[in-house]
Amino acid sequence: MERAPVRAPLIKNLEFKVGLLLALMLILAVIFIGYTLYARGVFERTQKLTLIADNADGVSIGMAIGFSGFPIGQVKRMALTDQGKVRIEMAIPLKDARWLRDNSVFTLEKPMVGAAKIKAFSTDLKSPPLADNAERPLYTGDAAQEIPELIVKVRDVLSNLQDLTDQQSSLSQTMVNLRTVSDRMAGRYGVVGGILGDDQNARKVIEAIDRANTLLASLNGVSLKVDTVLTKTDQRLHGQGGIMDETQKAVVQINAILTDARESLKKADAILKNTQDISSDIKGATTDIASLRAQVDDSLAKINGMIDAINRKWPFSHKAEVKLP
Repeated sequence: MERAPVRAPLIKNLEFKVGLLLALMLILAVIFIGYTLYARGVFERTQKLTLIADNADGVSIGMAIGFSGFPIGQVKRMALTDQGKVRIEMAIPLKDARWLRDNSVFTLEKPMVGAAKIKAFSTDLKSPPLADNAERPLYTGDAAQEIPELIVKVRDVLSNLQDLTDQQSSLSQTMVNLRTVSDRMAGRYGVVGGILGDDQNARKVIEAIDRANTLLASLNGVSLKVDTVLTKTDQRLHGQGGIMDETQKAVVQINAILTDARESLKKADAILKNTQDISSDIKGATTDIASLRAQVDDSLAKINGMIDAINRKWPFSHKAEVKLP
């Protein structure tokens, strides 16, 4: 019995080529895994940050921490402390750690809809950078925890609104009073009737105002008349040719007459002295005395005439009299 001839392989060095393909696929898989790890930041240098929270409900491994809406790190591990608090360790890439400062604040927000979020807030970027392995408190803001308190407040507000809208409430009584006042204002006397509460009182007030206006008009007329009288009186007294002007002229004339009388009296004194010295010439002295008496009488007559003229121009309270010696 003859053996069947052995066929030669269709592909030369098949085992070598298969091995090379497997090695190439393994290299590609390693490169892909390395790139994936690099893209995920496995090989990136990071800074450690530890947050201490009372309750970490909603926080999970791999959860991101945001700054201004951008993720700058993620949660690496979580553990409980001896005091029962939650210790959250986070890895922050060095290129993003510059946004965290000593005065940065970290919060855990738990909205009513959606997942919890860890956020960082830096009020002053000029503050010193946050140190590596720093520990900071994590403040929790849970909207669901505020719902019971909000419901209580809403219930109080509704109760107050019900009290305000009740018919016996002060607001209802005030509205009734306002309506009454507005109805009065729509009456004949308008706002005055609404304020005083009665048309009769409003009519009295309006009549009083009319009388006051009439009185003011009369006083205005009287004031104009008084002004006119005062103007005329001022012209009569102080105007050119007025009483004061004539009085000044009369005073000047009286001064002149008095000067003449004084001169006459001086002459009389001289004559009397001569009379005493020359007693022998009695007849001549008697003649001089008679002449002097005539001059004095003439001066006194002029004075009386001037006084009468002044009395005619200015009503003096008493009548001046000059007695002849």
